[in-house]
Amino acid sequence: MARFDLLVINARIVDGTGTPWYRGEVAVQDGKIVYIGAPGETAPADASKVVDAGDKVVSPGFIDIHAHSDFLLLRDPADLGKLRQGVTTEIVGQCGLTPAPVSEEYKDLLKQYTSFLHAGAELDWSWCSLGDYLKRVEDARLGINVGFCVGHGSIRLAVMGFSSAKAGPAELAKMQELTRQAMEDGAFGVSSGLIYPPGMYSDTEELIEVCRAAAPYGAVYLTHMRNESDHLLEAVKEAIRIGEEAGIPVQIVHHKACGRQNWGLVRESLRLIEEARARGLDITVDQYPYTATSTTLSAILPPWAQVGGVEALCARLDDADERARMREDIEHGGGWENQIVSCGGLDGILIIYAPATPEVQGKTVAAAAKERGGDPLEFAFDVIKANRGAATACYFALCEDDVKYVMRHPLVMVGSDGIPTPPSAQPHPRMNGTFPRVLGHYSRDEKVMPLEEAVRKMTGFPAARLKLTNKGQIAVGKDADLVIFDPATIIDRATYTDSELPPTGIDYVFVNGVKVIDHGEYTGERPGRLLRRRTRQPGR
Repeated sequence: MARFDLLVINARIVDGTGTPWYRGEVAVQDGKIVYIGAPGETAPADASKVVDAGDKVVSPGFIDIHAHSDFLLLRDPADLGKLRQGVTTEIVGQCGLTPAPVSEEYKDLLKQYTSFLHAGAELDWSWCSLGDYLKRVEDARLGINVGFCVGHGSIRLAVMGFSSAKAGPAELAKMQELTRQAMEDGAFGVSSGLIYPPGMYSDTEELIEVCRAAAPYGAVYLTHMRNESDHLLEAVKEAIRIGEEAGIPVQIVHHKACGRQNWGLVRESLRLIEEARARGLDITVDQYPYTATSTTLSAILPPWAQVGGVEALCARLDDADERARMREDIEHGGGWENQIVSCGGLDGILIIYAPATPEVQGKTVAAAAKERGGDPLEFAFDVIKANRGAATACYFALCEDDVKYVMRHPLVMVGSDGIPTPPSAQPHPRMNGTFPRVLGHYSRDEKVMPLEEAVRKMTGFPAARLKLTNKGQIAVGKDADLVIFDPATIIDRATYTDSELPPTGIDYVFVNGVKVIDHGEYTGERPGRLLRRRTRQPGR
């Protein structure tokens, strides 16, 4: 009887710690790495299956610490776009918007508002708690490992709907109760999305109180900050304050500076983060390797326009006076993150998903408006209303020098922020290209950082961040999540006009010791697992 289920030979092992690669072989049994040896130490007859890496790299499976596949997993449990990149684990429930918790009173509001994340999944919305939803995901038989965070926005919505009012003591107590329940259900942290309703209506004290409920569980606060443009530094300071006062580790997600006027500001924001760490706050950062962001088209609107949810927004867009007020705030107002200003105008905003108006997909707002012969901003209002807030777009607002500067910083890890779309639409290319792009374009071609450091930022570093003790390294006893790739050819191919193109240069992907990708082809296996936070719990 064979000693091993799998033996990988002739490998250049990049183990996820950042240390230099070395030649060796890796043996797997029952989904675990059980042996690592020098070349030729193990006889092929000792394994049921032998894979010859051909002197290519064997690394830990990549961990996407910032993903939005919450709903997609019910339609595509394999999450094939991620597997083809070498991603074997993803952490969803980001930017404050999660499928749960759900209250009966405000269920329709959450259902309507999160429609841009549904990705064509058929949903009956019969769950209430995060635990209920996790059971649905687990029953779907995953092809990838998945862990969930709970969204502060969804917590607030379950208690207060889309009210912009300040939370009182009773509301805060309910939010803390829902937070603790999510922690008991296994959430890895609390996420916030402070440019989106209803999270944008919260004050700092509310966020501190919610995070205080999560902190005793060993959770993390993962924040899409209140501003990533003109008030970037103030937003970083707010995130730091929340972490310090709540006693919770902080992850600043998709860190960047939007708008030409703010390019270069990431040097100062990262300095603030370094200073916070020097004071004792456990704070880290993630980033995606692109110069365009992606979110809802309704993100161009001022905060007040979205109070009350989708129905209220559409009613305002039916009112000429309200449209005029929106235009005035967009063109002359301040105090909020103005996406149009950050992109230098509506010709810097590419519509990628608009189910009610598919003819505008793949066009900038300015170009589509020109075809129709109307005012570009009025056209954007029309698209938002016709799609009932579900339209999404790419926003070309970032600087390549900033992307490289942030990427090479030792406190920064890789996260795709990929927002899935139905098969009829094109997502941002980060959904299908993030990890090969870092390895091929930035590490190999642009020499932003060595290969070993790039792999650390997508394996060992995020695993340590979330205490995924069995993930992120090639070491005896770890889960056998493995990627075999050619460092000379690995590259992303997804573009803004053809974003479904898979990467090249990845030979094999294994999840828990089972082969799921063989030279770009999906094997049909679903060996993924639902991951739950298993660190300390109060009173236990």
